[in-house]
Order: sequence, then structure tokens, then C-alpha cells
Amino acid sequence: MDSLIHFSGADIEAGDHVVVYGLDMDIAKGDFVYIVGKVGTGKTSIIRTIMAENPLHSGEGRVCGFDLRQLRPREVPYLRRSLGVVFQDFQLLMDRSVSDNLSFVLRATGWKKREEIDERIQEVLEAVGMATKAHKMPHQLSGGEQQRIAIARALLNRPQVILADEPTGNLDGDTADGILQLLCALNAAGTAIVMVTHNQSIFERYPGRIFTCIDERCTEISAAMYRTSGERP
Repeated sequence: MDSLIHFSGADIEAGDHVVVYGLDMDIAKGDFVYIVGKVGTGKTSIIRTIMAENPLHSGEGRVCGFDLRQLRPREVPYLRRSLGVVFQDFQLLMDRSVSDNLSFVLRATGWKKREEIDERIQEVLEAVGMATKAHKMPHQLSGGEQQRIAIARALLNRPQVILADEPTGNLDGDTADGILQLLCALNAAGTAIVMVTHNQSIFERYPGRIFTCIDERCTEISAAMYRTSGERP
């Protein structure tokens, strides 16, 4: 398997201590992967390691062709251009419009031509069903709309993988369902999705691979095994 994300025997750290020992994980194009577990079991630390926010000191780790053990600081921005990140709290810049939020990211990642920037912004807004919202300020949008803009932002540089850390955590059920449908559509088009969630009902309605974090380990299990294990986030 040609993995976009590969860990073998990797110890995942948070600060100065290990929170997940011996992680083995392979994620390929088109995979939809959930990482589940209680608070403090290392779910977000795995995401941060994939993004090269947390260093990897032991084991093997490769993300989109970059070796995490050998990664130089100047290479980190190039790694992150292969990734799109969606957060629970949206993290939009509240003092500028939707269009300016997206333009800021493109310019920060090397885009220079105004015409190309405008074209790409329109493309990603159309992809998330927000084509008419470019002029809006974030505070003029609902929570679900803000999260769609955050997903549009994650798509700007055509990532191979979207990392979603509790992307529906601040949304009501119907709005969350719309966000999951959008992520599934992106996944069906070939983008790998890695999603941290504590909501079991999500992966029952939208099946994917499941990695569960418990007792300083993160291992892949089936949905049936998760339901019968008694382990709940």
C-alpha cells in the first residue's frame, strides 16, 4: 500500500512525555479514518505529530513523502501544504471577510497573482456550497457556515489529506450532519480524511476505519468491536 501517512512503532509525545506508545498506522488515498478515545488519550497529539507540530523522536513516521524524523524546519511549510486542517472552533480571522480569510492563506503559502487567487477562492467556496458568501464577515455566518468556510480554507492548496479535529463539536446535530456529508463527498473524490471525534453516532452513520486510543496505545478496531468493548470517550 502506498501510504500518505505511515507510522511504525512511533511514540507520540505531548510536551515532554509520551501519550501513545508504539503507534502503527497506515493511511492511503481515499481512506476515511476516525481516531476516538477519551480526553487526554493522545488523539490530538497524533494529529499534531502528523502536522509536525509535535516532534517524533522514536519509531518511523512519514507524511506525504516527508520523513518526520529527518524533517528540517524549512521543510515544515511544504509538508503542511499537503495537509488541510479543520478545527472545532473554526479559527477564522474575525476582522476580515470570507474572501480575505482565504486570500490571506493563499498569499501566505506563495500564491501571488490576484486573478489566480480569486479563481481558487471561488472554486473552494463552490465546493463547500458557500459560493455566495465571499463578501460576508465571519460573525454574519452561522456556526455551520463558518465550519464550511474552514473546510474551504483547508482545501485551498489541494491537500492530499484533511485533518479534522472534532469538526462537529460545536455544531447541532443537523448542522453536524451536513458537515459530515461534505467531508464524505471530499473523501469520495479521493481526499483522505483523518478525523478526531468523541461522537460514536458519527462513525455508525458514516462508516470508516476506526483507531481507538486507550491505555497509552492507539490501535485499529472494527466498529462492532468498538460497540462491544465498553470503552466510550
